[in-house]
Amino acid sequence: MGHSSTAGHPTPAPKKRWYRQLYFWVLTAILIGVLLGWLAPTAGIAMEPIGTTFVNAMRMLIGPIVFLTTVGGIASVADLKKVGMTGLKALTYFQIGTICALAFGLLAINIFRLGEGVNATAGTIKTTAAAAQLIDAGAHQEWWQFLTNIIPTSIVQPFIAGDILQIIFIAVVFGIALNAMGKLGAPVLDGVQRLTGVMFKILGFIMKAAPLGAFGAMAFAVGKYGVSSLTSMGGLIALFYVTSILFVVVVLGSVMAFLKLNIFTMIRHFKEEYLIILGTSTAEPALPGLMRKLEHAGVKKETVGLVVPTGYSFNLDGAAIYLSLAAVYIAQATNTHLSIGQQLGLIAVMLLTSKGAAGVAGGGFIALTATLATIGTIPAAGIMLIFGIDKFMSECRALVNFTGNAVATLFIAWWDRTLDADRVRSVFAGEAVEPIQVADLPAPAAAVEPFQAADRHPAYSDSI
Repeated sequence: MGHSSTAGHPTPAPKKRWYRQLYFWVLTAILIGVLLGWLAPTAGIAMEPIGTTFVNAMRMLIGPIVFLTTVGGIASVADLKKVGMTGLKALTYFQIGTICALAFGLLAINIFRLGEGVNATAGTIKTTAAAAQLIDAGAHQEWWQFLTNIIPTSIVQPFIAGDILQIIFIAVVFGIALNAMGKLGAPVLDGVQRLTGVMFKILGFIMKAAPLGAFGAMAFAVGKYGVSSLTSMGGLIALFYVTSILFVVVVLGSVMAFLKLNIFTMIRHFKEEYLIILGTSTAEPALPGLMRKLEHAGVKKETVGLVVPTGYSFNLDGAAIYLSLAAVYIAQATNTHLSIGQQLGLIAVMLLTSKGAAGVAGGGFIALTATLATIGTIPAAGIMLIFGIDKFMSECRALVNFTGNAVATLFIAWWDRTLDADRVRSVFAGEAVEPIQVADLPAPAAAVEPFQAADRHPAYSDSI
């Protein structure tokens, strides 16, 4: 793979002390936010603008980074057939992973049956205005809409709305066209590569505010929702968390073991991203960091640019566990009997509805309601039984989704026979590894200087 170190290259700078690491300050900010929201709920709720501003600033860059990374990867490939095969392999893996996650949720709720004894009557369940909007949106969500919505009505609109799937569609078409231009497109590709570096540098500036963003988001969440919902339905929350952890360790861990990699060293390598997700309850701010770190670990740029953004819409393992577990819990709580065949039918429906609301506010509830409306046997109003605790499960969903996409990208790279497992293993172990050299890049991109060792993760700074 040509990733070996060569003489004359700078030695990677030593790591900063622990109290200057970004993850330490993000973790500290999360703990302070929890305390503020718990001890002074009004003050915690007032911190909402801080967390929202940080997340919005991160989302501002996601569209351009996904576009530039995808275009740069596809335009640099010598054989476009490989890009198409990589996409097909990714979609195949995503579907298999989703089925496994849905099965895990069904198995857990059928073993522990936490909904039995609730004896809720659908006609008497009161629905709040916010929940009613989500129920209505889900009831009108068709399974095929995520396919037709991939094609945007304009080039600008997806970037304004932050629709990742539509941005990927534009980027793929643009990258293929740029690739077809050959030498004439080389200056444009060079500009794309340089703009990518600029966007990651801007991202590095914004990441300095990650502790503030995590503090504001966590203080607001705890102050607004409190811990009463957590204590009243702690069993369901605990079941979801335990099921998710088992899925990561057993299923995703097995995939990593097959690749001769360790799931726990990978998790440690992405600790900054995990803490940001934990603080903001969404995996979107961690997407650019995931892409950059996987590239540094030795995964090809075209693989990262295609698999990671697509996985954010199609490979939602955490959301799949949540959907199957929540749907059967509502059925049990409303005394709605579901046969084994009907529960298997749930999996088939959720394979489609789980994709329909990806990236949409309240997407989990929209997908859940769309599923219940499609099968018609479980009352949609039953989502109010879990509406109050959804916030306490959103972090776990996002964390599992993120982990699943990291593992998926590594597996697809192995499937394409482009995975440098030794380099990945070294990077995940925290060993000093030289940045990928110019000689490893396709010819049109060679004009772009490689990142220096001190900037090997431009999405992040080693210190605050």
